[in-house]
Amino acid sequence: MIEVINLNKSFGKFKALDDLSIHVNKASVYGLLGPNGAGKTTLIKHLVGIYKQDTGTVTVGGEPVYENPAVKSSIVYIPDDLYFFSQYSIEETAKFYANLYPAWNKERYEALKQVFPIDPKRRITKLSKGMQKQVSFWLGICLMPEVMILDEPVDGLDPVMRKKVWNLMLQDVAERQTTILVSSHNLRELEDVCDHVGILHNGKIVVERELDNMKSDIHKLQLAFTGKIPEDFLEELDILHRSQSGSVLLLIVKGNKEKLLSMLQKINPVILDVLPLTLEEIFIYELGGMGYDIQNVLI
Repeated sequence: MIEVINLNKSFGKFKALDDLSIHVNKASVYGLLGPNGAGKTTLIKHLVGIYKQDTGTVTVGGEPVYENPAVKSSIVYIPDDLYFFSQYSIEETAKFYANLYPAWNKERYEALKQVFPIDPKRRITKLSKGMQKQVSFWLGICLMPEVMILDEPVDGLDPVMRKKVWNLMLQDVAERQTTILVSSHNLRELEDVCDHVGILHNGKIVVERELDNMKSDIHKLQLAFTGKIPEDFLEELDILHRSQSGSVLLLIVKGNKEKLLSMLQKINPVILDVLPLTLEEIFIYELGGMGYDIQNVLI
């Protein structure tokens, strides 16, 4: 549905995106992760047609996005910093969107008044940030988009409203085959909704995989030995992180789980446990060796 191939973008001498490629399947939720300054917002602005690429291709549904009104009308972009016309109420903004977007659904707009309990006659710019974010989802979902591009989407919403918003979007993924790309630093929340993840670093995608497959390839192991730690044996493992608390050794290791356990059992540890690994931990350890100090972050 969304395809970016060999995308390059520079601002003066600074290269923001470097030969970047991603693929987002239709009816999926794709989590775009990366540290500050990695290029996430720059990529998103190409996906919604704000920036024109220096080289490479950016397509949605097989069509280029830049200066393509037909494609843009099928995309909803909700940024972290929202913008609304200063004098417009929710009701007036809804009428504006109804004239601009051919797929606007008035019945859905009326029905969602039960989900977003805000007076439609209120001026949007006079609302709190959290209420403005509610309005952006209320109106955005009523545009019946094929693609939703979200940058820190639920920041500012209370836990109940976050749940409501995600339920609405995931319902559209299931029933209308909507495609969602979401960039957020809230990795715990993304872990619950994403099926694919891409990790961006210095303008390049360093990892792009299904979330379940990514978790199956990286493991958190807890070991203890009666004697000295068999260092020679451990050197054969692809260790992303190592820490020790007393006699207990904690390893983050890449590789096939069954093969790793079989190898480790040969050195007779008195403790050998496989611990649950979170998306946050995967993110931290995948970026290990790329200029990030991850020592003693997780124990």
